[in-house]
This record gives sequence, C-alpha cells and structure tokens, in this order.
Amino acid sequence: MKRGITADRLTAALRALPRHLRDDLWTGAAQEPLPVGERRPGWLDWRPAIIVPLLVLGVVLLAGNANAYAFRYGMSMTIAVLLAGIQAATPILALYRPILAWWASIGVVLVVGYQAAIRFDPFVAPPWERTGMPIQAAVLFLVALRVRPRATAEMLVLGVLAGALANGLADGGFRDDDVSALVLAVCALVGALLRGRQKARTELVVQERLTAEERARRTVLEERSRIARELHDVVAHHMSVISIQAQVAPHLAENPSDALKENLRGIRQNAVEALTELRRVLDVLRSADSGPEAARHAPQPTLDRLDELVANVRGAGVTVTVDTTGTPRPLSPGTELSAFRIVQEALSNVIRHAPGAAVRVALGYHPDRLALRVTNTAPARPAPPSPGAGHGLLGMHERTTMLGGELATGPTPDGGYEVTAILPAAAPTTETTPATPAAPFDDAEDTR
Repeated sequence: MKRGITADRLTAALRALPRHLRDDLWTGAAQEPLPVGERRPGWLDWRPAIIVPLLVLGVVLLAGNANAYAFRYGMSMTIAVLLAGIQAATPILALYRPILAWWASIGVVLVVGYQAAIRFDPFVAPPWERTGMPIQAAVLFLVALRVRPRATAEMLVLGVLAGALANGLADGGFRDDDVSALVLAVCALVGALLRGRQKARTELVVQERLTAEERARRTVLEERSRIARELHDVVAHHMSVISIQAQVAPHLAENPSDALKENLRGIRQNAVEALTELRRVLDVLRSADSGPEAARHAPQPTLDRLDELVANVRGAGVTVTVDTTGTPRPLSPGTELSAFRIVQEALSNVIRHAPGAAVRVALGYHPDRLALRVTNTAPARPAPPSPGAGHGLLGMHERTTMLGGELATGPTPDGGYEVTAILPAAAPTTETTPATPAAPFDDAEDTR
C-alpha cells in the first residue's frame, strides 16, 4: 500500500515538473517581490556599492574571456567581445533581474560550447571550466538570494547539465566536470542559506512587531475592562439607589403635591434611562474583555466604607443587617477592594431584582481567609424587567478568581438569593491580640 502511494506521488511530481519549470524559470513566479520598509533585506540597499567591484571584475573578465574566445576557440573578435560582454554583465544584471541574468549566463555557455565545437582542439580547456563556470557560479549565488529554494535547485541542475553539454560540444562527446558542479552546488547552497536566514530574521521582526501591537491592544482592552467594571460597580449602583429613592419618596411625605410627585417620577425616569444607556456603553467597552488583570487598576475603596454603603442602601428603603465574626483587621488592598465590590454588587442586585426583600451581610474573619455572604429573602413584589444582560456576577467571579478565592451564587430554598465568597487573607506577621476563632457565619443552617 505504501509503495503504491509513493509511486502515485512520484508520478504526480513528474507530471507537475514541466509546469513548475515554466512557472519558476520562465514566468518569473519564483522571484519573490522585493519587500519594502523595515522588512527589506539590508543588502539590497547596498546594490549601488556592490556594482562597483562587479564592474571592475566585469572589465577583467571581458578582456580575458574575449581573448580566450577569439584565440583559443577561433571566434571572430566581434562575437568574442559580444559573448564576453554579456557574461561580464550578468552578475550586475542578477542584482535586479535574477532570472534573466541566469538565462543569459546559461545561453552564453551553450553558445561558447557550440562555437568551440567548430574548431576542436583537444589541448584547449573546455569552455565551461575555463570561462563559463566562474560567471555562472556568481550569478547562481546572487539568484539564490532572491528566488525560492525550489527554483534554486532547478537552476543548479539545469546549469550543471548545460555546462556538461557545452564541454561535450567542445570535446566531441558528453563530458561532465565534477569540480565545476561542486562549485555551483556550494554557491547555490550558500545563497539559499543566506536567503533563509534573512527571511527568518524578517519574520522575527514582523512577529516582534505583531507581539508589541498585541500587547498594546491588550493594554487598551484591560483599561476598557477596568473602566467598564468601575462604571458598573459605582455608577450603576448609585443610579439604582436614586431610582429606588425617587420611587419611595412620595410614600414618605404626607400629602405630597402633584408637582413633587411629577418631579420624583421624572427623576426616576431619568435614572432608569441613564441605567439603560450605561448598559449600552458597558456592552461596547466589554465587547473584547481582557480578563481579570484589569481589576488591578481599579479604585481602592476598603471595607471601612461598608457602613457608608449599607447606610446608603437603607436610605433606599431596603432592610439591611450586618454581622461580623472574628477580629476585623486590615487586609491587603486587593482583598479589601474585591470584598467591598462584591458586597456592593450584591446589594445593587437586591435593589434591582428583589424589591421589598430583606438583606443580610455576613463577614467572617479567619487567620488565612475572609468569608463573605450576602443573602436576601424572597422579593415582596415582582421586579421590573431589566433590559439586557448584566455583568455583576461576571465581575464578582473575575475579582474572586484574581485573588485565588472561591465564589458561589444561586437561589435559596425560601425564594431568595445568596452570594458567598471566600477570599484569601493571610494574617499579619505580628499580632498583639490573638484572633478569635469563629465560624464563617453565625447560623449554620443558612450555610450552603
């Protein structure tokens, strides 16, 4: 089975060979377009300077090859100078038109071999070894710097065959030249390796640029995520409180006037519309969220502001109780921030989605962790529909994951809702008062 597959592949490769030769050596498809800007190989910018030594070499080769063609192979001086001039120009041409330069070098070798066959002299060195191989090797090296490796291999094989044919025409029979073939192979290999090295360096530069651009893009996305999270945690919370207070205020005043009711309805309507627009902005900002790294750049409220937060929520007409077990102590800024934001988001969710529910906030300080739980009873009335999907629970998970903690959310059996978070909080290195062992929460029956 494997032999059949190998034979099929070999047959397909042989059938495709004429097409590859035509594409690579005739249409110029093997010659890759010159890159621009920083991706351009450096040696291409030195071509005007490289031409100077090539011109000097060309003058020497022109004089030497023209003399050899005229006096050793019996050509007329006009033809000798013409062929020697073409050969001398092919290395310079290879800097700009590599495939055309290769064809010119091959054509001159064959013409010289044909002319040498007219005047056969067994004591004269074959034309490929004497005059054609050095020029052909230089051209092949320069061509290998500009074309694909497959085309370089094709040019090498055809160049060796053309040289052997030229030698055979001059000697009256097919004659190869191992030394000349080896020199051509070395030049082609070195040129191909240098091209591969330059290509690898170019790709590395491009990859480094892409990496820098991706890093900059991720930085922007992290900033957008941070802005979205803080907008949601702070602005949405306060706007929800304003909406609830505007709705409750008429019931707290005796005989409120129609103007007062109308103004309060306007305030509530504006707050609801502001929340809707805010959700749209958050959807845009979080369209390519970069993950929990953005939480490191958030503002730094701490649990010292928890009483202020709870008082604000109570002002909106929500019954909130706070229980603390263990000995409160300063925590790391990340833990303080995340704990405050989790409690804030949980209270905001109660205001939006569980109107009339009572809330209990429980904090448990342990030597190595902080336990948070926010539970609410079943809502007293149906909650108004919320436009769009919120990002509060997602933000809680991101903050908890960032600290290596655990978060659990879900409904309770009595129809309420519960948010439980365990945040790592290592004890300080020195303590003047030992921490009081305590369970995470007072009532074990409510722990899930």
